[in-house]
Amino acid sequence: MSPAGTPFAAATSGADLLLWVAFPYACLAVFAVGHVWRYRQDQFGWTTRTSQLLEHRWLRWGSPLFHLGAFAVIGGHAVGLAVPASWTETAGISEHTYHLTAVSLGTVAGVAMITGLGMLCARRLLTRRVRLTTDRSDKLLFPLLAVTVLLGFSATAVHNLAGSGYDYRSTISVWFRGVFAFHPHPEAMAGAPLLFQLHAVSACLLFAAWPFTRLVHVWSAPVGYLVRPYLVYRRRARQPDRPSARPRAGAPLRRRA
Repeated sequence: MSPAGTPFAAATSGADLLLWVAFPYACLAVFAVGHVWRYRQDQFGWTTRTSQLLEHRWLRWGSPLFHLGAFAVIGGHAVGLAVPASWTETAGISEHTYHLTAVSLGTVAGVAMITGLGMLCARRLLTRRVRLTTDRSDKLLFPLLAVTVLLGFSATAVHNLAGSGYDYRSTISVWFRGVFAFHPHPEAMAGAPLLFQLHAVSACLLFAAWPFTRLVHVWSAPVGYLVRPYLVYRRRARQPDRPSARPRAGAPLRRRA
């Protein structure tokens, strides 16, 4: 049965099954198998391929803004999509309070993420040395990431900031949890606004492209750096000047017999 109480087969079409069941599972399969392949075939390429030495002024501001905004956005998605509304209500958080908090914090995080991503993209396009290091995977990743982020922010702005509000936890969240529970509800996603649907499709494509791009560095975060002992650097004591081992001019050379 669907969340609205209608039978699964009666509420969905073949296109809905293809788009909201087959397509997400295909992208998740590529995501999983692609990581295994990448690790076995390209361990030396499992890196961010940083270009900090080529340009650091844009990177110094763009990278923190993008990453901090991304962490906040991912956290908001995890709560909004994975946690049912009944759980937050049981915890004493009303729907109005949740909606107001999610929209406010999500807007700030989204602006930070878009600003940082814009600076990183401008840096890669306008700095010649950085542009020359851009490979084919970057040419796929940056546009796809930008489209996904902009679609998500646009959906929030149109429906929740400028519009009357849209309760995605009664539709999109049900579909999202159903995919991972192997009991998807495509009819729930089929009734969502177009911007949210496009955002979901682009996110699935991003997950499929993930293993073949620099995004794999997410799984190699330097957590050990926080607990490893300090490296101690000591200044080498100045050595007294030693007499030159070379013979002085005019001094006889000694030879072995």
